[in-house]
Amino acid sequence: MTEVLGTALPGNWTTSRLKRVTSLLNRGSAPDYVDDGPVRAISQAANQPGGLDWARTRFHDATGNPRRLKGYLLPEDILINSTGTGTLGRIGYFQGGPDEVPCMADTHVTVARAIPPEIDSRFLYYWLSSIPFQEYIYAALVVGATNQIELNRDRLGDAPVPLPPTEEQRRISGFLDSEVARIDAVVGVRRNQQSSLLHVRRAGALAKVFGQAASSAPTRLKYLMRNKPRYGVLVPEFADAGVPFVRVNDLLDLQGRAANLVRIPEALSRQYARTRVQPNDILLSVVGTLGRAALAPAELEGANVARAVASLRVRHDVDPGLFIRWIETADFMRQALDATGSDTAQPTLGMEDLANFKLRWPTDAHEQRRLAEEVEEVAKHHDELAACYEKQIRLLAERRRALITAAVTGQIDVTTARGVQVP
Repeated sequence: MTEVLGTALPGNWTTSRLKRVTSLLNRGSAPDYVDDGPVRAISQAANQPGGLDWARTRFHDATGNPRRLKGYLLPEDILINSTGTGTLGRIGYFQGGPDEVPCMADTHVTVARAIPPEIDSRFLYYWLSSIPFQEYIYAALVVGATNQIELNRDRLGDAPVPLPPTEEQRRISGFLDSEVARIDAVVGVRRNQQSSLLHVRRAGALAKVFGQAASSAPTRLKYLMRNKPRYGVLVPEFADAGVPFVRVNDLLDLQGRAANLVRIPEALSRQYARTRVQPNDILLSVVGTLGRAALAPAELEGANVARAVASLRVRHDVDPGLFIRWIETADFMRQALDATGSDTAQPTLGMEDLANFKLRWPTDAHEQRRLAEEVEEVAKHHDELAACYEKQIRLLAERRRALITAAVTGQIDVTTARGVQVP
């Protein structure tokens, strides 16, 4: 009986090693990043669970024929994130870029190129995404410690691969393409529509609480600030070492992220000294995605921010956490859209407009604490609803992984498997 990673395979299946079914199994090229260049570089950050995120790609200042680059990508190449806890082992599939610009993988991504007819590229993609292989990565293929872990190329090359007959591989990959697309569509609806509706409800509820704040009259945002709101670095230059640089996407999670942020030269950061970050600064997205906000942790002291991020420093008698809750309200977004024009392709919130935003803010410290308690109760309720949606998404993701695993190890017959109960 043939087995792969402890799982029994059907009798007519064989196994091989990854290096024997791929014509390429190597890391990509080290990019020389520029704002706009001749080659698009795909990093681990761009290789997301939901597919390649082109907004997270950057450009490499290549010279000569891009096909000679070590990480040059062809359609049907498989991308394997190869460094760092949390991202290592993530599998992507390259089908071409969003435009005519050639693409390459960087040095943190391994490119696996299937050899037809030895193995179907989609079947290999699904095998590398399966539960047993993902567990095998951390059990046998990783070297290093903590966040410095990486995939060992030789061990990866010797990793086992199940090999059904060629036609069966295609049936399996076709079945999974269809079924996984259905699951992903449901996840997309829940993640986008339900999340959007919940966000609107949350913003409205928070606005209602702030609207009832016991202050004599609305005040302007600038009167709660210790500094004028300011844009960050207009045209960044990136460097291997230097000052951490906060961009809009980084605002989703700043805690513990300082070591992973891109960096700009110290000399460039000094030119924008007024936007150097201090602990408890409020960092706010003001270009494109409006209203994304985060409180700067102590570890980001001295960092700088992008042009699309405004730096706000509230007065000592203003609770910065409560202030961020106000940014989440419908009132804030309404003023932001009025100030920018909601029909623009790239809405931009001006600093003078932001400084003149109106809000009801209690001047008494006791009243601030009372308001903060009410606001947190509203936020907690909506966080619980959001957690329910996230649980549903996790269950769908688990079913997705289980379905992939069952199909690529022959535990289900894909010719009759629609609606099957996954083992």
